[in-house]
Amino acid sequence: MESAAAGQEQGPPPPRRHFVLVHGVCHGAWCWYKVATILRSAGHRVDALDMAACGARPGRAGEVGSFEEYSRPLLDLLAALPPGERAVLVGHRYGGQSLALAMQAFPDKVALAVFASAAMPAVGKPMKFVSEQVSSRRL
Repeated sequence: MESAAAGQEQGPPPPRRHFVLVHGVCHGAWCWYKVATILRSAGHRVDALDMAACGARPGRAGEVGSFEEYSRPLLDLLAALPPGERAVLVGHRYGGQSLALAMQAFPDKVALAVFASAAMPAVGKPMKFVSEQVSSRRL
């Protein structure tokens, strides 16, 4: 007996995406192992990054001179994308700050940004603004 689905045309396969995973403080690309494995098994391209002085990247946090330098692995990856390719950025906690910087620097290379337990920075405010707002509400 044929199944009810037999004979029905299946739609086009779902689009394959390029996911770029950015860890939070005190983590590295390793923290995305399970998520990256699931995404790859679904046919997606995945880059899990080690930010400056994190994970397998050599260096010490105190040697990172600026937030842009900290975010350089993400910025370099986006700069190297071929014209027309857009990535889905996923940032956990502090990684959300790097996403915001990347979105500003490469708006045409970002298809979507996911802030996973991450605060979105306030436009026109210093980076510490969001954390100060959260801290003031805890008092």
